[in-house]
Amino acid sequence: MASEPEHGGRDLDLPAWSLDRESALAATLHHSPFPLADARAWAWGGATGAGVRVCIIDSGIDGTHPLVGGVQRAVFVEQDADGEPQIAEDTEGDLFGHGTACAGIIRTLAPACEIHSVRTLGRRLTGRGVVLLAGLRWAIAEGYDIINLSLSMSKASFVEQLRELADDAYFRNTLIVAAAHNMPVVSYPWRFPAVVSVGSHSGTDALEFYANPTPPVEFLACGVEVEVGWLEHATIRATGNSFATPHIAGIAARILSKHPGLTPFEVKSLLRATAGNVRSEP
Repeated sequence: MASEPEHGGRDLDLPAWSLDRESALAATLHHSPFPLADARAWAWGGATGAGVRVCIIDSGIDGTHPLVGGVQRAVFVEQDADGEPQIAEDTEGDLFGHGTACAGIIRTLAPACEIHSVRTLGRRLTGRGVVLLAGLRWAIAEGYDIINLSLSMSKASFVEQLRELADDAYFRNTLIVAAAHNMPVVSYPWRFPAVVSVGSHSGTDALEFYANPTPPVEFLACGVEVEVGWLEHATIRATGNSFATPHIAGIAARILSKHPGLTPFEVKSLLRATAGNVRSEP
């Protein structure tokens, strides 16, 4: 299992499964009975994420970063002498910077939500499939409202287990928001219908997102040249579907804050209804 490859610096190339802002905006879908402003006001207007627990499965999180503002709990997955994965309290925090970047985006959009960390990736932003599965299984059992997965897995031997976990989360009312791979390869869990799949667009407004008219990605959010938190309290500009994903997770946190108890299906439906390119019928 490998994380999404990212691009720092000034590289403006779009990740796979993504669209430039103009193309996303032009892909107008007429399937909403409500004007966009009214739909957004009802769905998440004024919400802060209060009461919502968001779990980020990644490289860890630096809770002291100014953009993160604290982490409620942090664990990591370690393997014992027999290779069996175990959950342990995480005292190291972020080993790469990637998890902190995702946490900062979510905190900006949903400042009052709880952020929890499950570290499954190492210092090279890579990890093992058994470790990811164990971390995801634990997070689902903990009953988090939202799980942010800015990573994917392509190894075929783990796909069925990952699918079962995605379905389990869905039926337990845990919303998994997952990044599409940055390369045009087949990977998971973002391709599963039980999760919310996210690619990038090139806009700059954190609340600007679109419903993607072309499968398999469902939504497009800011993921190009995004300013994100990193190690040592730094910020960098980075591009990747990994950074689009927490934008959608943050908006979903606001939806659940305003409408507690919605199912993943209902949250996904509200995301579509409030997407920037979905219009009411003329």
